[in-house]
Amino acid sequence: MLSRLSLLVCAALCLVPALTRSAEPGSISPDLLNRFEQELIKHDDLSRTINAATNVDFKALSLNREVIAGHDNQFNFKLETAKVPDQKSSGRCWMFAGTNVVTPKIISRLKLPEFKLSQAYLSFWDKLEKANFFLEKMIEYRDRPIDDRSFQTWVADPAGDGGWWPYFEGLMRKYGVVPASVMPETEQSVKTDRMNGLLYALLRKATGEIRRLHADRKSVEKLREYKETVLADVYRLLVYSYGRPPKDFTFRWQKEAEDSAKTKILVEKDYTPMSFFEEYYANEIPQYISLGNVPSKEYGRPYRLKGSRNISEVGDVVVLNLPVEKLKHYANKAIRDSQMVWFACDVGKDNYNDSGIFAVDMYDYNGAFGIDFGMTKAEKINFHEISPTHAMTLVGLDTAATGVPRKWQVENSWGTTRGKDGFWTMYDGWFDEYVLVVMVDKNLLEPDDLALWEKPPVEVEDWEPFFRALQSLR
Repeated sequence: MLSRLSLLVCAALCLVPALTRSAEPGSISPDLLNRFEQELIKHDDLSRTINAATNVDFKALSLNREVIAGHDNQFNFKLETAKVPDQKSSGRCWMFAGTNVVTPKIISRLKLPEFKLSQAYLSFWDKLEKANFFLEKMIEYRDRPIDDRSFQTWVADPAGDGGWWPYFEGLMRKYGVVPASVMPETEQSVKTDRMNGLLYALLRKATGEIRRLHADRKSVEKLREYKETVLADVYRLLVYSYGRPPKDFTFRWQKEAEDSAKTKILVEKDYTPMSFFEEYYANEIPQYISLGNVPSKEYGRPYRLKGSRNISEVGDVVVLNLPVEKLKHYANKAIRDSQMVWFACDVGKDNYNDSGIFAVDMYDYNGAFGIDFGMTKAEKINFHEISPTHAMTLVGLDTAATGVPRKWQVENSWGTTRGKDGFWTMYDGWFDEYVLVVMVDKNLLEPDDLALWEKPPVEVEDWEPFFRALQSLR
């Protein structure tokens, strides 16, 4: 048993490394802590700020009431829309933004007051296609070391909920669409975490098996045979999650009879998902192209985002990088041409749920805490401060007397309880800071920008900040 003196000696010796470490260059020393305290006590109303900040949510403490007082929901250009949908606890914003674009066209063709497309149907095929593309990537990367950047990028998120307008368009063109009544939402489709966890486990297990088969000198053909057995399990899991996608269906709806009495007649017609798509939307799809504002990359160049697809046979997403003024110019032009604008942004920044406001000065954290949080947009992208976490649609403009947009009306996919019946107001400065991509009709591009779009694209690796900033839509 150690004596009391021995214990004291032991304790002193144990402190030596800690004292030595505290004196190392770059460590936090007592002198440095004292300096922090001296700087802190210089601030006015220190006690009051501490009391407020420790008892109130930071957003409430920093809320700029002048923005709310000056806010209104008036827009002088507004497009016809359907009822705002609700993606619930799923990361399918890009798909809901896509159906926000499509649904009004179908409503117009069918002459219905209301209509919904099935996101569950498209989600089923999206997950299957993503699983297939991921496994193809694992076959392609079978020789790469475990710590390879691209390999780790894919294994981290094998088949997530996120996507782009091109993903949405590719799904429609390959699988068609169906009304929501034909394949409604399920417990798993509106809350995808548990299903995604099982899907990821299945795909990561398959990754290990692909690498083992390759180590045993199996051919690519044999790896693809194994891949198909995995996809059969994926298909089964998706059926359990979403239900079985219909091969054909009967759609019934009411329309007004062509007589003076304005009576209703019941229409009943048989479709396949593809015939429904071809009859009601296939000829309406604009030639959308992606315009990005990523100031950390050279403007005036198209960039191909390596591996940015859900369907193997569809090409990667290409983004023409332009100054933000150009994105606003084309978005303005599209809305005036009666075209909705699918766009991607960092929705978590400077938003006020109660009134549905996106404004850069919504919260004054600098003033509340006396700390400068300012960064350039390029820095925010490079250092993972912003990325396009959400996709929505622009459906209106407020240009006031100037002709230049002061604010934009946004159709969201968070239901009707947030914002103004589900619609949000984006002030123009917020567009500058947090919008990263807009989809516009190629026919709207002016000759100089069209020439830039048609240049050979620069390939961007899947691990680069530019790619990572543009691939995380949820």
